[in-house]
Amino acid sequence: MPKQKTHKGAKKRFRATGTGKIKHRQCGTSHLATAMSAKRSRNLRGTSVLDKMDADRVLEMLKGNSY
Repeated sequence: MPKQKTHKGAKKRFRATGTGKIKHRQCGTSHLATAMSAKRSRNLRGTSVLDKMDADRVLEMLKGNSY
C-alpha cells in the first residue's frame, strides 16, 4: 500500500502546533499596502490560528511534516 505524501503547498503555508492547532500567515499583506489603514496592516502582522473545521483538512495534507 503506498504512503500518503505531504502536500508541498500546505507545508509552505501552514504549521501545526503540539496541540493540533494550525498556524498560518494572514492574507493581504504582500502588496498594495498603501491603500490600507495603518491599523489594518498592523493587525495583519504575525500568525493566526486556523478554524477547527479547516484544521482537520490541513492536518491530513501535512501528515506530520509541518516545517
